[in-house]
Amino acid sequence: MICKVLVVDDASFVRMMIRQVLIRLGHTDILEAKNGFEAIELYKANTPTLTILDITMPELDGLSALMEILSFDPTAKVIMCSAVAQGNVVRKALALGAIDFIAKPFRPSELGKMITNYLSSN
Repeated sequence: MICKVLVVDDASFVRMMIRQVLIRLGHTDILEAKNGFEAIELYKANTPTLTILDITMPELDGLSALMEILSFDPTAKVIMCSAVAQGNVVRKALALGAIDFIAKPFRPSELGKMITNYLSSN
C-alpha cells in the first residue's frame, strides 16, 4: 500500500535518509517539514497516513507538535525519531500517543521494517 508520509526533522540529511527509505519501500507521496510548526501545518492540510517526527527541533519541539497533531487527529500514527533516546523521553513520547520510537542513528533496514509494520496495519 502506497501512503502519504510526513517526515519532520530539522536536519535535511536525516529527512533525505528517511525519504530514501520510503522511496525504496515504494512510497513517493512524501511531505517534509523542518520544525514542529511546519509539521502541524502540513499534517492539518494533508492528513498523512504516517508521520515520522524528530523531538529536538527549533521553534517547536516534536513532543509539542505530537500533542497538537493528536489533538487535531487522535488516530494519527506518529513514530518519534530522535537522538534523544533516554528512557524518560521515550516513555513520555509513547505516553503522549506516539506509536513507536526509533533512536538516531538508525539502520535504514530497521526504520524500513517499522514503517512497513505500521503502514500494513493501516
